[in-house]
Amino acid sequence: MSEEQEPPYEIPESELHPSMLVRVVLWTLGSLALLLGIIGVFLPGLPTTPFVLVAAACYARASEPFYRWLVANPTFGPLIIEWRRHHSIPYRIKVIAVTLMSLTICASIWTLSAMPWLQILLAVIGLSTSVWLWRVPSRDRPDIADRSGPRA
Repeated sequence: MSEEQEPPYEIPESELHPSMLVRVVLWTLGSLALLLGIIGVFLPGLPTTPFVLVAAACYARASEPFYRWLVANPTFGPLIIEWRRHHSIPYRIKVIAVTLMSLTICASIWTLSAMPWLQILLAVIGLSTSVWLWRVPSRDRPDIADRSGPRA
């Protein structure tokens, strides 16, 4: 039996909630969010990033083993670490997420031409999620205003 390998970065600490009932509720919500995030990997119209971040936040207050497992995950761990330490999302992840979400939502809107209310709902969800995601800072890509140098 091989020992579990430690990730190449330090895992931010978690602080468990004192109430067992609250921890069970948070664990359940975290598991649901993680499930939706995993589905979002294969279904681009469903955003992965926010669900994984919610799952990490829930697990950080509900279960130390689940939190460490999620943060040590090679796919989701670096994204969670980046968020916990710097409240930022890598620029590449933002571009991929917004592009795939836009393509999928556009295809869904085109497919659902008989239901205009659903088309509007999809457009609002896609636009609001994209705007939120794009407004989150990226440390690996500073704002254009930051790169232009000092103003005269």
